[in-house]
Amino acid sequence: MTASAEESELGARSKRKRLDLLRTVAATLPELAYETWNFGDSVAFEAMCKASAVLHDPSYARFAHGWARCWATRALPYRRLDCTAPGYAMVQLCDQYRDSRLLASLVSLADYLLSRPRLHGVFITWDASPLVQPYGTTPLDPRGAVLLASPPPGVFIDCLHFDPPFLVALGALTDTARYWQEGIEQALGYVELLQAESGLFDHFVLSGEPGTFAPGWGRGQGWALLGIIDVLEIANRLALTQDTNTAMSRLAAAAAKQIAAMVRLQRSDGHWYAVVDRPDSGDEYSTAAFMAYGISRALRLGIVSGAGPMEAAARAQDAVEAAIASDGVLRCVSAAVMASTEPSHYYHVPIDFVVPWGQGPAVLALCEWCDVP
Repeated sequence: MTASAEESELGARSKRKRLDLLRTVAATLPELAYETWNFGDSVAFEAMCKASAVLHDPSYARFAHGWARCWATRALPYRRLDCTAPGYAMVQLCDQYRDSRLLASLVSLADYLLSRPRLHGVFITWDASPLVQPYGTTPLDPRGAVLLASPPPGVFIDCLHFDPPFLVALGALTDTARYWQEGIEQALGYVELLQAESGLFDHFVLSGEPGTFAPGWGRGQGWALLGIIDVLEIANRLALTQDTNTAMSRLAAAAAKQIAAMVRLQRSDGHWYAVVDRPDSGDEYSTAAFMAYGISRALRLGIVSGAGPMEAAARAQDAVEAAIASDGVLRCVSAAVMASTEPSHYYHVPIDFVVPWGQGPAVLALCEWCDVP
C-alpha cells in the first residue's frame, strides 16, 4: 500500500470513528430535560438540526420540530424566559418543513421580544436579575448583599446566543429588514457592553451599577462566540447597507479578538479553566466543546486564520472527544451557573451534569469536525 493510500484509509477510519461517536452523543439529545424555554436549550436544538443533516437521520430534526410545534400551541401569553427560545433553530425548522404555523408564532414572538425595555440599547434580560448567594465560602461584600436583596435589571452574555441570531435568521427567511437590522445591532450592543479590552466577555451588567461583573466565565465565552458567528454567517445571505457592513466588520473583529485571547489561555490538554484566566477556578469541559465548534467555524468563514487558531481548535476537539464517556455524556460539565456579583462564585459551580449546554455543543463540535481526518 502506498503512503497516500495509507493516509486515505486512516482518514476514512478516523471519520467513521468520529461519526460513530457523533451518533452516540446525538442519541442523548432527545432525553434531556428541556424547559420550554430556559437558558441553555438553544444550543441543543441547533445540535439536533445539525446532527440530522450530518448523519442523514431525520429523527433529531423531527423531534425538535415536534417540540417547537407543541410550544407554538401554548406560546401565548409570552413570558420573559421566552427570550431563551431556540429561535435560530426554529427558523431553520420552519424553512426545512415549510411550516407556516410555526413561522407565524416566531414572527409574533419576535414582535414581543422587540417590545422589551433596553439598557444602553440592548434588550434587558431580566427586570430583576436572578442573582444568587455565591457558591463557595466567600461571602458577598456589602454592595453585593444590597444588590442580592433588591436586584436591578440587567443584560447577560448568554442572550447574545438567543436574540441576535434569531432575529437575523427570521429577517432573512421572511425578507423583513427590521428583524435582521435589529439582530445585528443587538449583537454589536452586547459586544460594546460586555467585551473587555482583553477580548474576553464578562457575564453581565446591571442597571445603575458601574462596570460589569464576572469576567472570564468559560461557558460565557462560548455563548458569546457562537452568537456572533451565527449572526455573521446568516448575514452573508443578506443584501446589507454600508452602515450594516461596518457593523458586521466590527462583529468579526470582536470575534477575532476573543479567539486570540482564548488561544492564549488554552491549557496544554486542550481545555480551559472554569474561569478561563484563573487556574484556581478548576475544570469545566463545556467550554472546550463551544470553542472547538466556534473557532472551527471562524476559520471556515475566514474570520480568523493561521496556525494558532487551527491548532487550538484541534486541541479542543481532541479534548472533547477524550472527555466523552461510553454512554455519550460529556463529562465535567457544570450546572446552571446563575449569576453572582462575587467572582469566586464561578469557581465552585457543581459539575458532572448531563445538560443541553454540554451535550449540545459536543454534538455541534463533532458535526463540524466530521470531515476533518
